[in-house]
Amino acid sequence: MSNPLLEAWDGVFGLPTFERVRDEDFGPAFDVALAEARAAIAGIAEGPGVSFAEVIEALELAEGSLDRVAGVFYNLAGADSTEAREALMRDLAPKMSAFSSEITNNKALWGKIEALWQGREGLGLSPEQMRVLTLYRQMFVRAGAELEGAAAERLTAVKSRLAVLGTAFGQNLLADERAWFMEVGEADLAALPGFVQDAARAAGAERGFGAVVTLNRSLIVPFLQFSPNRALRQRAYEAWVARGANGGETDNRGVAAEILALRAERAALLGYADFASFKLEPEMAKTPEAVRDLLMRVWEPAKAKALGDAAVLEAMLVADGFAAPLEAWDWRYYSEKRRKAEHDLDEAALKPYLSLDAMLGAQFDCANKLFGLEFREIEGPFYHPDVRGWEVTRGGAHVAVFLGDYFARGSKRSGAWCSAMRSQRKLGGEQRPVVVNVCNFAKGTPSLLSYDDARTLFHEFGHALHQMLSDVTYGFISGTSVARDFVELPSQLYEHWLEVPSVLEAHARHHETGEPMPADMLERLLAAGTYDQGFATVEFVSSALVDLEFHSGAAPADPMQRQAEVLEGLGMPRAIRMRHATPHFAHVFSGDGYSAGYYSYMWSEVMDADAFAAFEEAGDPFDPVVAARLEQFILSAGGSEEAEALYLKFRGRMPGVEALLKGRGLLDAA
Repeated sequence: MSNPLLEAWDGVFGLPTFERVRDEDFGPAFDVALAEARAAIAGIAEGPGVSFAEVIEALELAEGSLDRVAGVFYNLAGADSTEAREALMRDLAPKMSAFSSEITNNKALWGKIEALWQGREGLGLSPEQMRVLTLYRQMFVRAGAELEGAAAERLTAVKSRLAVLGTAFGQNLLADERAWFMEVGEADLAALPGFVQDAARAAGAERGFGAVVTLNRSLIVPFLQFSPNRALRQRAYEAWVARGANGGETDNRGVAAEILALRAERAALLGYADFASFKLEPEMAKTPEAVRDLLMRVWEPAKAKALGDAAVLEAMLVADGFAAPLEAWDWRYYSEKRRKAEHDLDEAALKPYLSLDAMLGAQFDCANKLFGLEFREIEGPFYHPDVRGWEVTRGGAHVAVFLGDYFARGSKRSGAWCSAMRSQRKLGGEQRPVVVNVCNFAKGTPSLLSYDDARTLFHEFGHALHQMLSDVTYGFISGTSVARDFVELPSQLYEHWLEVPSVLEAHARHHETGEPMPADMLERLLAAGTYDQGFATVEFVSSALVDLEFHSGAAPADPMQRQAEVLEGLGMPRAIRMRHATPHFAHVFSGDGYSAGYYSYMWSEVMDADAFAAFEEAGDPFDPVVAARLEQFILSAGGSEEAEALYLKFRGRMPGVEALLKGRGLLDAA
């Protein structure tokens, strides 16, 4: 029987034939694809060819089958895991790490790349080709290609173990999130808004119970916002923050400690003072000192704002008959009450105007006005019944396939993300992308979003546009293949269009009546845009600073103790916790992407506030000239140039931190 994963994608609009794929197909498909890739790379390394085309371009195309198989598997493993997929993830982690090390440890291949680099001025390369050569050489050097003997062998072992541990961390977290739920009795359920009741009943039905609260953010956060039962809030909150720290086989504290120790060793083997110095070298920030400076410039005004807010909320707590102090499980409840009182803004009244379908229409409409993209929904089958798909076109020409997987389920890891099953490239024939947005919204009929949910929807679609509008020759620099502290610019920038009054006027309509959001409600919503930013900024920046300190200097033997020391040194407000405590800090420990790099959201935010100001200065949030520059220099360019050079081409200058403080309403506290 043929393996559908090894065939050309010939499903609807060039998608995989998902309906034919079985879990047992993945292992054999990876075996075949890895063997093909190894043979192709051996041919490049051992053959006579030494030109850019025979080495770099050949490497770009050497893993075609592997790219297809991995593109399907890793998307499914995160969004719709099964026991078989989780087992294969554990098996693949060291195999894929070994394969990567084989490539970068191949001395013949490295010799050819270094020869190309040394003779680069005489090769007649285009600027894009020169950039690709530069990045290939950088990748090999940072992977240890210049190491010899025992040092090279040890680095390979370290990277293999890190791959295993990262997989274990993510699976432990998913297991804890899956296992915990809290039943809610009818009396306590009746005290919640209808949309929270519906979500709790739906989550209970999935588990064979009545109404339950789970650890999914789209359910637990509104429960913490609206439940007047302080004891239940405490129970739910403490379970939420205990993910990964419950003892037993799924406890991540020891995993995190070993990861940090191995990362420090990896950096030392490569000649760096610490892992943060290694990790930040190719980013925009360049050094840990630059990151720390940015975060501390934001921390002090954010903490001042948060402490002032805490005093107000604690007074509300006491007025309700409870003894001070304000606790972490109280903040969201009293903040929601305060928001309603001060801004006359009730999330329960707001959500009927923010249905998922309405907000999808809004994000597509903005993309049409800015970039001329059109979206036509297409039929599956896709990889899960909840997934929806669209063909993306411009001027009648196919641009991409976009898949949206929006609802929480037990098989999906928490959070929201964008990935590409297939990335754009021109080498070897035009290849258009297949882009996936994954979220964890509460399922309903219809699904109603909070304003934060809608912002998440726009955020992930900004990443999707970065993939869909990519226009480069080489897949190595396609789409979001940019510096980590630049990758969040398109996503965070796109969030700004959700705040454009005309967008909400057109699309924020009541899901039952079709009536637009009342003008006074819209005005109050936008006026409250910076509400509670002290809290949001403190919980983010504390996480980013802990991440940075974990990777600066020697690795901590006890990460939890080091976390506590960092927070004490910052003067962390009592009633606010890190957004991601160490045992469930998946950004940092489930893989290498955001390690020593969680700050990057804020680094990008400095730019996104300034970038949207370019539209404001033009007097039109959809100004076609500014939009064309945004596409040309940011969205279509991928990693074809240094991130700072691309931003300077778009904006003409680099921004200061003041734009971020203004955007978060923190200038007065600075």
